[in-house]
Amino acid sequence: MRFLIIRLSSIGDIVHALPPVSALAKTFPGAEIHWVVETRHAVLLEGNPSVRRVVELDTLGWRRRITSPAVFEEMVRGVLALREDVYEAAIDFQGLYKSAIISRLSRSRQRLGFADQWLREPAAGVFYNERVSPHNCRHVIEKNFSLVGRLGVRTPEVARWEFPLPRSAPDDAFVEKQLASFGATEFMVMNPGGGWQAKRWAPEQYASLIRRAESEFGWKILLTGSPLEKDLIEEILMLAGSNNAHYFPSTLVQLIALLRRARLFLAGDTGPLHLAAAVSTPIVALFGATSSPNTPERNGPFSADDITLSNGRPASTTQNSKASHYIEGVTVDAVLEAIRKRLARAHG
Repeated sequence: MRFLIIRLSSIGDIVHALPPVSALAKTFPGAEIHWVVETRHAVLLEGNPSVRRVVELDTLGWRRRITSPAVFEEMVRGVLALREDVYEAAIDFQGLYKSAIISRLSRSRQRLGFADQWLREPAAGVFYNERVSPHNCRHVIEKNFSLVGRLGVRTPEVARWEFPLPRSAPDDAFVEKQLASFGATEFMVMNPGGGWQAKRWAPEQYASLIRRAESEFGWKILLTGSPLEKDLIEEILMLAGSNNAHYFPSTLVQLIALLRRARLFLAGDTGPLHLAAAVSTPIVALFGATSSPNTPERNGPFSADDITLSNGRPASTTQNSKASHYIEGVTVDAVLEAIRKRLARAHG
Protein backbone atom coordinates (compact mmCIF):
# COMPACT_ATOMS: atom_id res chain seq x y z
CA MET A 1 0.00 0.00 0.00
CA ARG A 2 1.27 3.47 -0.95
CA PHE A 3 0.01 6.96 -0.22
CA LEU A 4 0.93 10.16 -2.06
CA ILE A 5 1.04 13.39 -0.02
CA ILE A 6 0.73 16.65 -1.95
CA ARG A 7 1.84 19.74 -0.05
CA LEU A 8 4.20 21.74 -2.23
CA SER A 9 4.75 24.82 -0.09
CA SER A 10 5.24 26.93 1.94
CA ILE A 11 7.28 26.42 5.11
CA GLY A 12 4.42 26.85 7.57
CA ASP A 13 1.97 24.85 5.47
CA ILE A 14 4.38 21.93 5.21
CA VAL A 15 4.91 22.05 8.98
CA HIS A 16 1.13 21.94 9.46
CA ALA A 17 0.90 18.78 7.36
CA LEU A 18 3.57 16.88 9.33
CA PRO A 19 1.38 15.62 12.24
CA PRO A 20 -1.34 14.13 9.98
CA VAL A 21 1.28 12.40 7.86
CA SER A 22 2.99 10.96 10.94
CA ALA A 23 -0.38 9.72 12.17
CA LEU A 24 -1.08 8.19 8.74
CA ALA A 25 2.20 6.26 8.95
CA LYS A 26 1.29 4.95 12.40
CA THR A 27 -2.18 3.90 11.24
CA PHE A 28 -0.71 1.99 8.27
CA PRO A 29 2.72 0.87 9.52
CA GLY A 30 3.42 -1.27 6.46
CA ALA A 31 2.57 1.41 3.90
CA GLU A 32 4.93 3.57 1.86
CA ILE A 33 4.33 7.32 1.97
CA HIS A 34 5.63 9.52 -0.85
CA TRP A 35 5.51 13.33 -0.69
CA VAL A 36 5.42 15.83 -3.57
CA VAL A 37 7.07 19.10 -2.55
CA GLU A 38 8.68 22.17 -4.07
CA THR A 39 12.42 21.69 -4.54
CA ARG A 40 13.25 24.70 -2.34
CA HIS A 41 11.31 23.22 0.60
CA ALA A 42 12.40 19.58 0.28
CA VAL A 43 14.95 20.05 3.07
CA LEU A 44 12.06 20.09 5.56
CA LEU A 45 11.41 16.42 4.81
CA GLU A 46 15.01 15.21 5.21
CA GLY A 47 15.22 12.35 7.66
CA ASN A 48 11.44 12.16 8.11
CA PRO A 49 10.82 8.59 9.30
CA SER A 50 7.30 8.54 7.85
CA VAL A 51 8.25 9.50 4.29
CA ARG A 52 9.84 6.84 2.11
CA ARG A 53 10.29 8.96 -1.03
CA VAL A 54 10.30 12.69 -1.79
CA VAL A 55 9.26 13.82 -5.28
CA GLU A 56 10.66 17.31 -5.91
CA LEU A 57 8.96 19.66 -8.38
CA ASP A 58 10.16 23.20 -9.12
CA THR A 59 6.81 24.72 -10.09
CA LEU A 60 7.84 28.13 -8.73
CA GLY A 61 10.98 28.07 -10.86
CA TRP A 62 9.07 26.86 -13.92
CA ARG A 63 6.85 29.92 -13.74
CA ARG A 64 9.87 32.22 -14.08
CA ARG A 65 11.36 30.17 -16.94
CA ILE A 66 8.19 29.15 -18.72
CA THR A 67 9.57 29.94 -22.20
CA SER A 68 12.67 27.79 -21.72
CA PRO A 69 12.69 24.38 -23.48
CA ALA A 70 14.33 22.93 -20.37
CA VAL A 71 11.17 23.64 -18.36
CA PHE A 72 9.11 21.32 -20.55
CA GLU A 73 11.67 18.55 -20.06
CA GLU A 74 11.60 19.07 -16.28
CA MET A 75 7.80 18.91 -16.29
CA VAL A 76 7.80 15.65 -18.23
CA ARG A 77 10.33 14.13 -15.82
CA GLY A 78 8.18 15.25 -12.91
CA VAL A 79 5.04 13.64 -14.34
CA LEU A 80 6.92 10.42 -15.04
CA ALA A 81 8.21 10.38 -11.47
CA LEU A 82 4.64 10.77 -10.21
CA ARG A 83 3.49 7.83 -12.29
CA GLU A 84 6.20 5.38 -11.29
CA ASP A 85 4.00 3.88 -8.58
CA VAL A 86 0.33 3.09 -8.05
CA TYR A 87 -1.11 4.76 -4.94
CA GLU A 88 -3.99 3.73 -2.74
CA ALA A 89 -4.75 7.43 -2.29
CA ALA A 90 -3.38 10.85 -3.21
CA ILE A 91 -4.00 13.34 -0.39
CA ASP A 92 -3.97 16.99 -1.47
CA PHE A 93 -3.46 19.26 1.53
CA GLN A 94 -2.87 22.31 -0.69
CA GLY A 95 -6.14 22.78 -2.56
CA LEU A 96 -4.82 24.62 -5.61
CA TYR A 97 -5.27 23.87 -9.31
CA LYS A 98 -1.68 22.72 -9.63
CA SER A 99 -1.80 20.43 -6.59
CA ALA A 100 -5.15 18.97 -7.67
CA ILE A 101 -3.81 18.36 -11.18
CA ILE A 102 -0.83 16.57 -9.64
CA SER A 103 -3.24 14.27 -7.82
CA ARG A 104 -5.04 13.58 -11.09
CA LEU A 105 -1.80 12.87 -12.96
CA SER A 106 -0.70 10.36 -10.34
CA ARG A 107 -1.81 6.75 -10.55
CA SER A 108 -3.99 7.06 -7.48
CA ARG A 109 -7.19 5.09 -7.00
CA GLN A 110 -8.53 7.62 -4.53
CA ARG A 111 -7.92 11.37 -4.82
CA LEU A 112 -8.72 13.11 -1.55
CA GLY A 113 -9.18 16.85 -1.23
CA PHE A 114 -11.26 19.38 0.63
CA ALA A 115 -14.77 20.34 -0.44
CA ASP A 116 -15.11 23.47 -2.56
CA GLN A 117 -15.77 25.96 0.26
CA TRP A 118 -12.57 24.82 1.99
CA LEU A 119 -10.34 25.21 -1.07
CA ARG A 120 -8.23 28.25 -1.89
CA GLU A 121 -9.16 27.65 -5.54
CA PRO A 122 -12.62 26.02 -5.39
CA ALA A 123 -12.64 24.77 -8.98
CA ALA A 124 -9.69 22.51 -8.12
CA GLY A 125 -12.19 20.14 -6.56
CA VAL A 126 -13.18 18.73 -9.96
CA PHE A 127 -9.95 16.70 -9.96
CA TYR A 128 -10.82 14.81 -6.75
CA ASN A 129 -13.03 11.75 -6.55
CA GLU A 130 -13.61 12.27 -2.83
CA ARG A 131 -14.08 15.59 -1.07
CA VAL A 132 -13.96 16.23 2.66
CA SER A 133 -15.75 18.97 4.62
CA PRO A 134 -13.93 19.57 7.93
CA HIS A 135 -16.17 20.07 10.96
CA ASN A 136 -15.34 21.58 14.36
CA CYS A 137 -11.78 22.30 13.27
CA ARG A 138 -10.26 25.35 14.88
CA HIS A 139 -6.63 25.09 13.79
CA VAL A 140 -5.40 24.30 10.28
CA ILE A 141 -3.62 21.20 11.62
CA GLU A 142 -6.99 19.87 12.80
CA LYS A 143 -8.37 20.63 9.35
CA ASN A 144 -5.55 18.59 7.81
CA PHE A 145 -6.30 15.72 10.17
CA SER A 146 -9.86 15.66 8.85
CA LEU A 147 -8.49 14.83 5.40
CA VAL A 148 -6.57 11.74 6.52
CA GLY A 149 -9.46 10.97 8.85
CA ARG A 150 -11.35 9.74 5.78
CA LEU A 151 -8.76 6.95 5.62
CA GLY A 152 -9.34 5.93 9.22
CA VAL A 153 -6.67 8.10 10.90
CA ARG A 154 -7.69 9.45 14.29
CA THR A 155 -6.84 12.98 15.45
CA PRO A 156 -4.65 12.76 18.57
CA GLU A 157 -4.61 15.39 21.29
CA VAL A 158 -2.38 18.39 20.64
CA ALA A 159 0.38 17.17 22.97
CA ARG A 160 0.82 14.10 20.76
CA TRP A 161 1.19 15.91 17.45
CA GLU A 162 4.53 14.94 15.90
CA PHE A 163 6.79 17.28 13.93
CA PRO A 164 9.79 15.28 12.66
CA LEU A 165 11.84 18.24 11.48
CA PRO A 166 15.40 17.78 10.14
CA ARG A 167 18.44 17.91 12.40
CA SER A 168 22.14 17.46 11.70
CA ALA A 169 25.28 17.48 13.82
CA PRO A 170 27.10 19.98 11.55
CA ASP A 171 24.19 22.44 11.76
CA ASP A 172 23.98 22.06 15.53
CA ALA A 173 27.72 22.70 15.74
CA PHE A 174 27.43 25.79 13.53
CA VAL A 175 24.76 27.26 15.77
CA GLU A 176 26.78 26.54 18.91
CA LYS A 177 29.82 28.23 17.39
CA GLN A 178 27.84 31.32 16.38
CA LEU A 179 26.21 31.59 19.79
CA ALA A 180 29.63 31.39 21.43
CA SER A 181 30.90 34.19 19.17
CA PHE A 182 28.02 36.40 20.35
CA GLY A 183 28.46 35.35 23.98
CA ALA A 184 24.85 34.18 23.92
CA THR A 185 24.14 31.70 26.68
CA GLU A 186 20.56 32.92 27.16
CA PHE A 187 18.81 34.62 24.26
CA MET A 188 15.52 35.34 22.56
CA VAL A 189 14.93 35.33 18.82
CA MET A 190 12.95 37.88 16.82
CA ASN A 191 11.97 37.37 13.18
CA PRO A 192 10.76 40.75 11.89
CA GLY A 193 10.07 39.72 8.29
CA GLY A 194 6.96 38.37 6.64
CA GLY A 195 5.50 37.55 3.26
CA TRP A 196 4.25 41.10 2.84
CA GLN A 197 4.29 44.30 4.87
CA ALA A 198 0.84 43.94 6.45
CA LYS A 199 2.17 40.87 8.29
CA ARG A 200 5.07 42.85 9.82
CA TRP A 201 5.43 45.03 12.88
CA ALA A 202 7.12 48.36 12.16
CA PRO A 203 10.97 48.53 12.41
CA GLU A 204 10.73 51.39 14.91
CA GLN A 205 8.65 49.24 17.24
CA TYR A 206 11.07 46.33 17.03
CA ALA A 207 13.93 48.71 17.81
CA SER A 208 12.13 50.11 20.85
CA LEU A 209 11.30 46.60 22.06
CA ILE A 210 14.94 45.51 21.72
CA ARG A 211 16.16 48.40 23.85
CA ARG A 212 13.61 47.74 26.58
CA ALA A 213 13.97 43.93 26.49
CA GLU A 214 17.75 43.99 26.80
CA SER A 215 17.46 46.39 29.73
CA GLU A 216 14.92 44.20 31.51
CA PHE A 217 16.22 40.69 30.79
CA GLY A 218 19.90 41.21 30.02
CA TRP A 219 19.83 38.56 27.31
CA LYS A 220 21.21 38.56 23.80
CA ILE A 221 18.59 39.25 21.14
CA LEU A 222 19.09 37.51 17.80
CA LEU A 223 17.30 38.64 14.66
CA THR A 224 16.64 36.09 11.93
CA GLY A 225 15.34 36.33 8.39
CA SER A 226 15.95 35.44 4.79
CA PRO A 227 18.66 37.16 2.71
CA LEU A 228 15.89 39.33 1.22
CA GLU A 229 15.13 40.62 4.71
CA LYS A 230 18.71 41.55 5.57
CA ASP A 231 18.16 45.27 4.87
CA LEU A 232 15.10 45.30 7.16
CA ILE A 233 17.06 43.62 9.96
CA GLU A 234 20.02 45.99 9.58
CA GLU A 235 17.62 48.95 9.74
CA ILE A 236 16.17 47.64 13.01
CA LEU A 237 19.63 47.07 14.50
CA MET A 238 20.71 50.58 13.52
CA LEU A 239 17.59 52.11 15.09
CA ALA A 240 18.00 50.02 18.25
CA GLY A 241 21.67 50.93 18.74
CA SER A 242 22.15 47.87 20.94
CA ASN A 243 25.34 45.94 21.59
CA ASN A 244 23.31 42.90 22.66
CA ALA A 245 21.29 42.51 19.44
CA HIS A 246 22.72 40.71 16.41
CA TYR A 247 21.70 39.45 12.98
CA PHE A 248 21.87 35.65 12.81
CA PRO A 249 21.84 34.53 9.15
CA SER A 250 21.28 30.82 8.73
CA THR A 251 20.02 28.01 6.58
CA LEU A 252 16.61 26.56 7.35
CA VAL A 253 17.99 23.60 9.31
CA GLN A 254 20.32 25.92 11.24
CA LEU A 255 17.35 28.13 12.09
CA ILE A 256 15.51 25.10 13.49
CA ALA A 257 18.57 24.28 15.60
CA LEU A 258 18.65 27.88 16.87
CA LEU A 259 14.94 27.84 17.75
CA ARG A 260 15.39 24.66 19.78
CA ARG A 261 17.77 26.60 22.06
CA ALA A 262 15.92 29.92 22.29
CA ARG A 263 14.24 31.07 25.50
CA LEU A 264 11.53 32.83 23.48
CA PHE A 265 10.56 33.53 19.88
CA LEU A 266 8.75 36.65 18.61
CA ALA A 267 7.39 37.00 15.08
CA GLY A 268 4.39 37.59 12.88
CA ASP A 269 2.57 35.00 10.77
CA THR A 270 5.66 33.57 9.03
CA GLY A 271 7.26 30.20 8.34
CA PRO A 272 9.75 30.56 11.23
CA LEU A 273 6.83 31.11 13.63
CA HIS A 274 5.43 27.69 12.71
CA LEU A 275 8.85 26.08 12.99
CA ALA A 276 9.17 27.53 16.50
CA ALA A 277 5.77 26.14 17.44
CA ALA A 278 6.76 22.73 16.07
CA VAL A 279 9.87 22.54 18.30
CA SER A 280 7.97 23.87 21.35
CA THR A 281 9.83 27.17 21.69
CA PRO A 282 7.83 29.64 23.85
CA ILE A 283 6.17 32.13 21.47
CA VAL A 284 4.72 35.59 21.38
CA ALA A 285 3.05 36.04 17.98
CA LEU A 286 1.94 39.27 16.30
CA PHE A 287 -1.05 39.28 13.96
CA GLY A 288 -2.68 42.20 12.19
CA ALA A 289 -6.12 42.04 10.60
CA THR A 290 -8.06 39.08 11.98
CA SER A 291 -10.83 38.41 9.45
CA SER A 292 -8.49 37.21 6.72
CA PRO A 293 -8.15 33.45 6.11
CA ASN A 294 -5.01 33.35 8.28
CA THR A 295 -6.55 34.23 11.63
CA PRO A 296 -4.55 33.67 14.84
CA GLU A 297 -6.93 30.87 15.84
CA ARG A 298 -6.47 29.08 12.52
CA ASN A 299 -2.81 29.73 11.77
CA GLY A 300 -1.23 30.88 15.00
CA PRO A 301 0.63 28.90 17.69
CA PHE A 302 -1.38 25.93 18.95
CA SER A 303 0.09 25.67 22.47
CA ALA A 304 -2.26 27.03 25.13
CA ASP A 305 0.75 28.66 26.82
CA ASP A 306 1.77 30.73 23.80
CA ILE A 307 0.46 34.29 23.47
CA THR A 308 -0.88 35.91 20.32
CA LEU A 309 -1.45 39.65 20.05
CA SER A 310 -3.58 41.17 17.30
CA ASN A 311 -5.33 44.45 16.69
CA GLY A 312 -8.64 42.65 16.20
CA ARG A 313 -9.58 44.84 13.28
CA PRO A 314 -11.30 43.57 10.14
CA ALA A 315 -9.00 42.77 7.25
CA SER A 316 -8.75 45.69 4.84
CA THR A 317 -6.69 43.71 2.40
CA THR A 318 -6.03 40.21 1.13
CA GLN A 319 -2.83 38.32 0.50
CA ASN A 320 -2.96 39.18 -3.18
CA SER A 321 -3.16 42.94 -2.68
CA LYS A 322 -0.16 42.92 -0.28
CA ALA A 323 -1.01 46.05 1.67
CA SER A 324 1.83 48.52 2.27
CA HIS A 325 1.02 49.30 5.92
CA TYR A 326 2.53 47.58 8.98
CA ILE A 327 0.56 45.88 11.76
CA GLU A 328 -1.20 48.64 13.66
CA GLY A 329 -2.69 48.76 17.13
CA VAL A 330 -0.19 46.44 18.84
CA THR A 331 1.98 48.51 21.21
CA VAL A 332 5.49 47.92 22.51
CA ASP A 333 4.10 47.92 26.06
CA ALA A 334 1.64 45.16 25.17
CA VAL A 335 4.33 43.03 23.53
CA LEU A 336 6.73 43.47 26.46
CA GLU A 337 4.02 42.44 28.92
CA ALA A 338 3.22 39.39 26.76
CA ILE A 339 6.91 38.42 26.80
CA ARG A 340 6.94 38.62 30.61
CA LYS A 341 3.85 36.42 30.87
CA ARG A 342 5.09 33.85 28.38
CA LEU A 343 8.50 33.59 30.03
CA ALA A 344 6.83 33.15 33.42
CA ARG A 345 4.74 30.28 32.04
CA ALA A 346 7.79 28.62 30.51
CA HIS A 347 10.55 29.28 33.01
CA GLY A 348 8.97 30.68 36.17
